[in-house]
Amino acid sequence: MTDTRLDPVLARIDAMLPEALERLMALLRIPSISTDPAYKADCARAADWLVEDLASLGFTAASRPTTGHPMVVAHGGEAGAEGRHLLFYGHYDVQPVDPLALWDRDPFDPEVQETANGKVIRGRGSADDKGQLMTFVEACRAWKAVHGSLPGKLTIFLEGEEESGSPSLIPFLKQNRRELSADIALICDTGLFDAKTPAITTMLRGLLGEELTIHAANKDLHSGSYGGAAANPITVLTRILGRLHDENGRVTIPGFYDGVTELPEAIRQQWQGLAFDHAAFLGDVGLSVPFGEKDRTPLEMIWSRPTAEINGIWGGYTGDGFKTVLPAEAHAKISFRLVGAQDPHLLRQEFRNWVEAQLPADCTVEWKAHGNSPAGVMAIDDPAFETARLALGREWGVPAAYIGCGGSIPIAGYFKTYLDMDAMLIGFGRDDDQIHSPNEKYDLECFHKGIRSWARILAQLC
Repeated sequence: MTDTRLDPVLARIDAMLPEALERLMALLRIPSISTDPAYKADCARAADWLVEDLASLGFTAASRPTTGHPMVVAHGGEAGAEGRHLLFYGHYDVQPVDPLALWDRDPFDPEVQETANGKVIRGRGSADDKGQLMTFVEACRAWKAVHGSLPGKLTIFLEGEEESGSPSLIPFLKQNRRELSADIALICDTGLFDAKTPAITTMLRGLLGEELTIHAANKDLHSGSYGGAAANPITVLTRILGRLHDENGRVTIPGFYDGVTELPEAIRQQWQGLAFDHAAFLGDVGLSVPFGEKDRTPLEMIWSRPTAEINGIWGGYTGDGFKTVLPAEAHAKISFRLVGAQDPHLLRQEFRNWVEAQLPADCTVEWKAHGNSPAGVMAIDDPAFETARLALGREWGVPAAYIGCGGSIPIAGYFKTYLDMDAMLIGFGRDDDQIHSPNEKYDLECFHKGIRSWARILAQLC
């Protein structure tokens, strides 16, 4: 699409930024905390606010009930001769604000503040994810104001339970598969690579959680009477978990690396060109030496390699003073970050088999599963990815990067599994946004340039 159609849209975005900011402030004032039942009505109010706003742009929009909080679904526009049907995803719910005493102001009384690094929008949900989702809505608004119609065929899908585990999401996707299916999904819940470099996230690690309890004697034992003769569950547990990695940092569970693929050379070279400063990355948290697979760079390890981590371990007496006891049981929580085609269900069973094979006589293990999701790998051979990358580069003045994400964003995988649809994850957050923490913020520059970025992408894809 030529700049003759895009340029007036960008000018409109610049001129109407104060009004866009005030609309975001209105949405931020709604305390849509999904995990707390006390805010159920507020979640419904946020959904209704979005429905009304989208309807004002010409979308056919509705708040759709679920067993939890509503889903907002909106449809608008028409596909052009070569345009694609796009589905945009965001979430309107937010994290709890505790501890409230650490906030500098009411989390739901947002304001624009001057900081040493420029103006920021301060308030819960400003970056995660209300500020992000409104960048897309405002791009659509500017397009409609200039051209009298939306740029192409669009579906907007906004969730109200992302911050509380999305219990209604999969059933909703299954029940509404035909309605929600599109050519590609756009997800705005990620960030820039650094303060000035835009990014498209193309790899997401999956997640598997396990909790185990090793049992031995039928009660705690006096270590003077039974020490040396009776099995100690803490000793058994730590011996087993101590074998979880070999001397080179690789996980030793049989079959663990099944489905793990090597990083494409083109992506590897691009990541090396990002000049990731691992010394600063570790130094910020008081560390200095990479600790993991010895033949991998730190960026590879956090974006494209699987992990096995001990997140908690406890047993016996841990209070003040001392108690000479052999505990009857010992506990641990283990999480696995998954990549490629690793199967979380198969890996769960392989891990359990591995532990149980090492149990000595008189010891048993009890298991508690803690959820699972597969990794997401986006098909960047789709021309839409390169089109969007170039559009982002034109807005930000530096080439956009294809990056990985060490965390997990299950919705991308769900779109592929249940709707057979790839997703582009494009966000404008910065590392210091303090999402999920007190004094969350979203840079005004990111809000502004985020709107302009979506306008550029829509101009190319629709």
